[in-house]
Amino acid sequence: MKTQKKVALAGSNRVAPAKTALKKVDPETFIEVTVRIRRKKSIDEALAAGQQISREDYEKEFGAAIQDADLVEAYAHNHHLTTVAVHLARRSVILKGKISDFEEAFTVKLHDTENNEGLQFRIRTGDICIPEGLKDIITGIFGFDERPAARPMFQIYKPAQGIINHAATTQSYTADQLAKIYGFPTGVTGKGQSIAIIELGGGYKTADITNYFKKLGIKKPTVKAVSVDGGKNAPTTPDGADGEVLLDIEVAGAVAPEAKIVVYFAPNTDQGFLDAITQAVHDTTNKPSVISISWGAAEVNWTQQAMTNFNETFKAAALLGVTICVASGDNGSSDGVTDGKVHVDFPSSSPYALACGGTKLVTDSSNKITSETVWHASANSATGGGVSEFFPLPDYQNNTNVPASLNNSFKGRGVPDVAGNADPSSGYQVLVDGQQFVIGGTSAVAPLMAGLIALINQQKGKPAGFINPTLYSTPNLCRDITSGDNKTTATKTGYAAGTGWDPCTGWGILSKLP
Repeated sequence: MKTQKKVALAGSNRVAPAKTALKKVDPETFIEVTVRIRRKKSIDEALAAGQQISREDYEKEFGAAIQDADLVEAYAHNHHLTTVAVHLARRSVILKGKISDFEEAFTVKLHDTENNEGLQFRIRTGDICIPEGLKDIITGIFGFDERPAARPMFQIYKPAQGIINHAATTQSYTADQLAKIYGFPTGVTGKGQSIAIIELGGGYKTADITNYFKKLGIKKPTVKAVSVDGGKNAPTTPDGADGEVLLDIEVAGAVAPEAKIVVYFAPNTDQGFLDAITQAVHDTTNKPSVISISWGAAEVNWTQQAMTNFNETFKAAALLGVTICVASGDNGSSDGVTDGKVHVDFPSSSPYALACGGTKLVTDSSNKITSETVWHASANSATGGGVSEFFPLPDYQNNTNVPASLNNSFKGRGVPDVAGNADPSSGYQVLVDGQQFVIGGTSAVAPLMAGLIALINQQKGKPAGFINPTLYSTPNLCRDITSGDNKTTATKTGYAAGTGWDPCTGWGILSKLP
């Protein structure tokens, strides 16, 4: 197989970031790479039938075939690469070796560079090439490129610094207060459920969690850290990724305090992100029934192989009865891209994710809702939402008024599905590195929804799983948000709320399932 003709791996092409100086990599450096391989058979028929199966049965029936893994390993070993691990359920073969051997095996072009913030990392340009005999077996290869894959979708409320266009914060909430305001199920605490949280940086201190829940008068949730690809629970500063980590834990824990919270820490690369999700989805020890993801980036920043492999992992989660809650973005219709076009955020644009948009909530002195509109505080502070230009319109959205993308006529997956309070001026009270903050962003809505799903799972005695088809086929599950838009100055266009589903807040505020 060593001398086989090579072909480009579909969807693997990458280009260097603009205005980036490329340096030669050290060929003797050892790296680890994740090779994703095909399933034994398609899961589409089982998904269409609404089946849910155990993790053990999934591996036996739909995991990767050991024969396929053996072929990948044999090719790698012929190129002096070694096997770190083989995960058949995760369809992943982890390889290790020198950069020079990887370059020969997969004809990759690797470079060292640094970004505007002085962060040094390795990038890949061009295609990954694989032997023709493996082109139907390998679905993606990750780990050559270390550029930051995603950003956390949170905004700290700092009116004095002019970050958010409000004179002062007039209201803020804890997540348990929002659960009551929104009418989440009562008499349940998430007991028996496990909530997975994906983090690509930062960390938490146990003292913060202890003090936060003590002040709330709520039982402190059990929190466990899991290391993926060398990622660790590594607290830094309160205005960095720690703000994301603590926001996620404190929101999910305040809604479902007796759920076990498992935080999967991974490097902020496409490999780290994907490996964290596959590990959480197929975790036979912690067995999460819901996963919260508050990190993402515009679809244009991802390779096709990355979006396809993430989406296939989310499909596996659906079959396993695991709900994936994902923040839809915090920069309005542009999603932080400065090309003048509208963009949606991935992975929230996956058809198998529950995409979570943002609102601005106003309540009276008795915490009764007086208004709730699309979150749009300023040019760079608004809910993400729009239409995918990669994923086609899913069947469950066929009868929904999803418009074509404002960039072109493509009518793809509409984002988001649901929404919740996200405006920093009506944000969430959290404790980060010993400091009190009010934090907003759709980052908060993903763990809020994850906590809700944990409550519903306990209430019903079974996992809700992939709820999107139910959400779109069952009228009046959500409270509709009909006012506001997510237009930004960067795009000069965007989407507006209206009656029924819209590309700002989806169906609105979810608080129950049938």
